[in-house]
Amino acid sequence: MPVRMIDLSLEIYHGAPTFAWDPKCAVIVHNTTESIGYNITQFSMSSHQGTHLDAPFHFLDNGRTVEQLTLAQCVGEALLIDLSHKKPREPITVDDFEAYASRITEGAKVIYRTDWCSQFPAKHYFSDFPYMTIELAEWLAARRIGMIGMDVPTPNPTDYDPVHKVLLGAEIVIVEGLQGLRQINAETFFFSAAPLKLVGRDGAPVRAYGMLTE
Repeated sequence: MPVRMIDLSLEIYHGAPTFAWDPKCAVIVHNTTESIGYNITQFSMSSHQGTHLDAPFHFLDNGRTVEQLTLAQCVGEALLIDLSHKKPREPITVDDFEAYASRITEGAKVIYRTDWCSQFPAKHYFSDFPYMTIELAEWLAARRIGMIGMDVPTPNPTDYDPVHKVLLGAEIVIVEGLQGLRQINAETFFFSAAPLKLVGRDGAPVRAYGMLTE
């Protein structure tokens, strides 16, 4: 059967924006075909640049690090919840997920779409997005899902500490900064967000994509 692949990742480039307190993104020519016979690039960026994955160690010193995650948490069938009607700074609550409760079960991969990615790279992309409430984070944690993904840069811009600790404390992998979810015309699809195998660290960029059978 024909398969359509959808790129769900933000671009990484020199000066690509990130949160104000994070390392800046630098993509620099190191050598060229003219200087040494081949092109090679040096890059430096946050482990949470662009489309990326949070491991529990991001907020929990005793939490699992990136290389300790199972790929099964990052790759496989995912449920897509359309919240594109949400307005800037509007809360995303348990009520928004209740209709899908029977499918939000242990180990599930859940992704929500707000279309906020269209605001990247504007400064307000990092502050004004629809946000996950603490109550929703607790609801997801109680259901022991395996992964939560979103097309915003972080679940919550103000209560980021308790929301992250609830999710990561429940061993839920968080995939942030997705884009292009409007191209997914199905409630379930194959999703991949395998991280770089950074030993002992808190997160990693991913090349996220979806696959649909036509």
